[in-house]
Amino acid sequence: MKVHFWGTKGSLPSSSVAEEIHRKIFFALKESRPYSLDSDSDVEAFIDKHLPFYIKGSYGTNTSCIEIIGGTEYVLCDAGTGIRDFGNNLIKKKTAKNDRQPDIFHIFISHLHWDHIHGFPFFTPAYIPDNRIKIYGFHKNIKEAFKTQQSQPFFPVAFKHMRADIDFEILESNRGYHIAGLNVKGFKQDHPGDSYGFRFEKDGKAIVYSSDCEHRVGHERDDYVFLDFFRDADLLIFDTQYSLLDAIYTKENWGHSNNIIAVELSVKAGVKRLCMFHNEPTCNDESLWRFLEDTRRYLSIYDASYPLAIDLTYDGMEIEV
Repeated sequence: MKVHFWGTKGSLPSSSVAEEIHRKIFFALKESRPYSLDSDSDVEAFIDKHLPFYIKGSYGTNTSCIEIIGGTEYVLCDAGTGIRDFGNNLIKKKTAKNDRQPDIFHIFISHLHWDHIHGFPFFTPAYIPDNRIKIYGFHKNIKEAFKTQQSQPFFPVAFKHMRADIDFEILESNRGYHIAGLNVKGFKQDHPGDSYGFRFEKDGKAIVYSSDCEHRVGHERDDYVFLDFFRDADLLIFDTQYSLLDAIYTKENWGHSNNIIAVELSVKAGVKRLCMFHNEPTCNDESLWRFLEDTRRYLSIYDASYPLAIDLTYDGMEIEV
């Protein structure tokens, strides 16, 4: 299996501003002074070897949407603005190959807050006849929510004008399903209005998607429930929007978790790779990069012997499991 991250921002889309781009260019040019950059290959090598990620790249703009690759059909988690890029990229590939065959999409929705569904009205495959879209979730009003966001006065194109065959299925928590060649199970999480995580398994590999969940300090007993769902996961995608201080003091009860509990739960559950997700939209790329470095340092303090790989997700990241 593979995971492609199409949207990794939390709460709302946020992009780099001109001032930040200016700082990146200034830093790169300053760092390049000792090097001979006479050819394009020299420039590429300098960028790859000598510039940190927050200068040569970006953590992205889009809100939550990931693709699970390896099933028999397209599988996505959440429909934030990242689903627009997924759809446009797919259309571009199909056009290049002159592929006119309809597609089948399975979209698992963690919850109905806007940043997890507001990309769907811009999902191009939903407007193509004969495409089939199955939307799964645990909230009984999921169909109503999708239709409402495309009604007046919120959006100009009504849900009924989408030409694909779109169905909704209400799932049951803790029950196993076999969908698109993957074994899937959902679990309830602590978030305003409730959210749900998903565990996907195939061929002995496990991917866990756990966004929009608050793990409260002093409630460690409650986290034992999560250890069963996280157990021995090859990849855990975990909501780390806040620092520990933010999670405890200024943003308690806002429904999101932090990097410290992410590390501790990963170690306790035997997770192999942790991907921090739902990135704070007020942080620039440098702040997010330093957040990642701080988290890796915390692992060395908490359990230096545990071989946990830690990443901070960005739009366009792809990980093979």
